[in-house]
Amino acid sequence: MGLKGFAEGGIASIVAGCSTHPLDLIKVRMQLDGEKPPLPSLRPAVAFNVSRSAAVVTPESFHIPPPQPPRVGPISVGVRIVQSEGVAALFSGVSATVLRQTLYSTTRMGLYDILKTKWSDPNSGNMPLSRKITAGLIAGGIGAAVGNPADVAMVRMQADGRLPVAQRRNYAGVVDAITRMTKQEGITSLWRGSSLTVNRAMIVTAAQLASYDQIKETILEKGVMKDGLGTHVTASFTAGFMAAVASNPVDVIKTRVMNMKVEAGAAPPYSGAVDCALKTVKAEGPMALYKGFIPTISRQGPFTVVLFVTLEQIRKFFNQF
Repeated sequence: MGLKGFAEGGIASIVAGCSTHPLDLIKVRMQLDGEKPPLPSLRPAVAFNVSRSAAVVTPESFHIPPPQPPRVGPISVGVRIVQSEGVAALFSGVSATVLRQTLYSTTRMGLYDILKTKWSDPNSGNMPLSRKITAGLIAGGIGAAVGNPADVAMVRMQADGRLPVAQRRNYAGVVDAITRMTKQEGITSLWRGSSLTVNRAMIVTAAQLASYDQIKETILEKGVMKDGLGTHVTASFTAGFMAAVASNPVDVIKTRVMNMKVEAGAAPPYSGAVDCALKTVKAEGPMALYKGFIPTISRQGPFTVVLFVTLEQIRKFFNQF
């Protein structure tokens, strides 16, 4: 397929990414919910007066943690974003989404298509599930490495509205975000969390693309449905669900590592992915790794459906020429 596969996959990915961006933004906000900055040094609980005759206890002597906000769902998060930041805030970071899909998804979809063509049985046109998974792992890893700068910018732009006004980065767009990150934090900051991005992309691509092809082939071979919209929607939604289940824990850690604010001369909140995972589980419990799962599947399902339905239509269109 060559360049044609890259073009088809890129166009379909951009359409899917833009149409589901608000769900992705809600997912990021929910994944960051509960993350706490390092606590300042605490005062001694009891201060003694000069005469040492009595202990003086004042309200200021105690560090009383603020009450924890109640857990909220994706609808509540979406309503809160609209109320506090406006409807346009649901598309914060959409320019980064376009760049990310252009770099990441175009690469992974094109590479997967090339590997699928090379590894498929010449008679049936199909390839074993193990090869589908291998192709997805390879394509996803390479695509993620290429698209990581846009991924970091997208996470930061989506998360900006949850910060106090004085602490917001207020990026004007994806180009401004990447430029300022390079100047203020060094070029290596563009690949912060890249190991997580690569791992997540390998899992997502293997689960998503391999599942879609396998389910679609099974439906057609068993004669359950003909090759049409119903088959494409069924296979793509199932693939999206499997990708969401497999990737959510890595996605939570990736989001937190990418979003962390590193002050000059101060130790970063997380030393790496493992440190972030351990601190998250210790502070919030193991189910914190599935924060944002509802919006993840709510976004991953429609994203995958739009992606593959659009891709099938684009292929039909290009095949006419």
